[in-house]
Amino acid sequence: MNSLTSAVAAIVSDDAGRVLLCQQTQGHRRWGLPGGRIRPTESPVHAAVRDIRQETGMETQIVDLVGIYHLTGEAGGDGLPDVLVHVFRARLHGGEATVNAPGRICRLSWHEPAALPQPMTPVTRTALADAAAGRSGVLRDVRRDAEPELPDATEAETAEMAVPSTVRAWTENPVTA
Repeated sequence: MNSLTSAVAAIVSDDAGRVLLCQQTQGHRRWGLPGGRIRPTESPVHAAVRDIRQETGMETQIVDLVGIYHLTGEAGGDGLPDVLVHVFRARLHGGEATVNAPGRICRLSWHEPAALPQPMTPVTRTALADAAAGRSGVLRDVRRDAEPELPDATEAETAEMAVPSTVRAWTENPVTA
């Protein structure tokens, strides 16, 4: 086993049942749940609330634990640490969803569970399936996916990247509380 990193993520749903997802700025721009690493001496619940606030500007309350997911495998490259991800269900308590961490995420938007964007992180895909099935407290090993091929950027995508991410997220999928 490689070194182990601990992280958190949360499934935040709105009143219409849509799920809030963040698109990564770096690499293959996969879609994932809001979250991040757990700091030393920090509880997973506190880390989840803090990271959601930092990434999205929204206040949330943790409802329950969907599961703990052990992300492992060499598909993403040699030497990547294993990651133990605590995934929670969270309830909105206020705030407007805004991209507050442009170095980590470029887009933030609501998605219908039946129409999720791709590519998606393997933990996000697995946790959303568990949540949709009504599961809580699951323990799963999740294997890293092989890296998706990056398509050549079109002129429209290049122009889109010049638009501030908060404007892009709002115009594509307006975030409403």
